[in-house]
Amino acid sequence: MTELAKAVIAVAKEDRQGTELVMRDSLKALQLAQGHHVSRWAGTPSAKNGLWAFLLKMQAKWPHDKVFPDGETFSDVAHSHEGEAVPELGYAHLMGGVGISLLLEDRWDADRLTLVQEQLVDDEDVGAVITEVELRHVASREHVEAHRLWIQEQAEAALRGDLSAVRTGADLWERRETFFPHLRFLPAVEAQLRGLKQVWVQPVRKRLAEMERAIVVWDPGTRRDGPQWGSYVTPEHEGRKQEFCVFVDLDGEPQYFDSHLRFTPGAGRLHFRFVAETRRAHIAHIGDKLDD
Repeated sequence: MTELAKAVIAVAKEDRQGTELVMRDSLKALQLAQGHHVSRWAGTPSAKNGLWAFLLKMQAKWPHDKVFPDGETFSDVAHSHEGEAVPELGYAHLMGGVGISLLLEDRWDADRLTLVQEQLVDDEDVGAVITEVELRHVASREHVEAHRLWIQEQAEAALRGDLSAVRTGADLWERRETFFPHLRFLPAVEAQLRGLKQVWVQPVRKRLAEMERAIVVWDPGTRRDGPQWGSYVTPEHEGRKQEFCVFVDLDGEPQYFDSHLRFTPGAGRLHFRFVAETRRAHIAHIGDKLDD
């Protein structure tokens, strides 16, 4: 527990002010193991030497949904690790954070964990999509070292402004270069964002942020096929690709933008192509399904 506390504090010191420790229950109610309340550790000399007080200061919100975006419940997605349901680690992945675990078993001694994600999608032919996602994870100070650069990059990006404050599609468009420096938008997308349905603002904001984050952390050495986008991305069927998915790209050349992700409610689609050479995603369409 002492090592975990020091690891959490190490993350906080690298990150921006206001970084929070988010848990299912209050830290004061934590059971470290059967019959071992956290108060037993809190009374040790190492905990009394500032660790316990620092953790209490960091944990300002619980349960998890206190930090979810407005209107978000994540009720359409579930996560497991080695066959065990791990909703807390799943929330860390969905929120773009770092998962933490008490180092009681060898499987938690890793700076990254592979989670199985099962997500319901608005496609009658699919129903649920099962994929593997990678979570940045910490159980010791050694694990923090593996994420130090990423934490610093995220902190610097946050200084450019708070994306969660965006409430209109027009704001998304006008502040796109600030929030999404790795995304490029075709000219027609401006009108689509400015006229975006209010019910779609938060889902589109979330998808764009997921794409930006995926490109920032993309390592072409380990994932040559491109970034791990963070949501269900599929290519269009060949017939629809030919009929609906050709757009004139920013260089004036026609290109296929058949890769698309979904957002709800309804059949919202975001069509894009990833340009690995420039480390940018070009977005051609945000709105209804292309044939609607």
